[in-house]
Amino acid sequence: MFHNMPKAFRERMRTLEQVDARDRTDGTPRSLRLRQIPRETGKLIALLAASAPEGDWLEIGTGAGYSTLWLALACLETSRNLVTVEVSEEKVRLARETIRLTGLESIVKCIRGDALEYIPHVNRLSFCFLDAEKDVYMSCYDAVVPRMVKGGLLVADNAISHGEILGPFIETALHDERVDAMVVPVGSGVLVCRRG
Repeated sequence: MFHNMPKAFRERMRTLEQVDARDRTDGTPRSLRLRQIPRETGKLIALLAASAPEGDWLEIGTGAGYSTLWLALACLETSRNLVTVEVSEEKVRLARETIRLTGLESIVKCIRGDALEYIPHVNRLSFCFLDAEKDVYMSCYDAVVPRMVKGGLLVADNAISHGEILGPFIETALHDERVDAMVVPVGSGVLVCRRG
């Protein structure tokens, strides 16, 4: 997967990494920044997605499509498709540009809207990556877990960097008997939940 990454993926990732680095230092308002995952988190979510059982894949919080590219690598590896949902009109525009530039139109569907309105339409989730505004994490967890297949994975970013805000969410997952969960100290911290 990582050794034969398509050139278009590498080029778009590099561009988005440069924009993200600039956003963090040039005074770009927080709501307009890409705020994307680091490369090591991308590799982790790609490996986890590629290991997921049969079922649907969902990304909540698309941003400009950087994490989407990592998940798309796993899609290519496993012949799966991905639906990604984003509320920001500008970020959906950037994500669709990412999808177009990398030739992923037949694999990745980008939806502008509220993930909580989309989730009820999915009943066999095998992989879900959650990287959205932190105030929706608990609601997304509550909506996603009942729709996960046995062995399905829910992966949430920022479990360490935003641990103070996400504390109740993380504690819920760690003590939920429906899943096995742990926080992995990669990037900003990744909560990994596997449905039993």
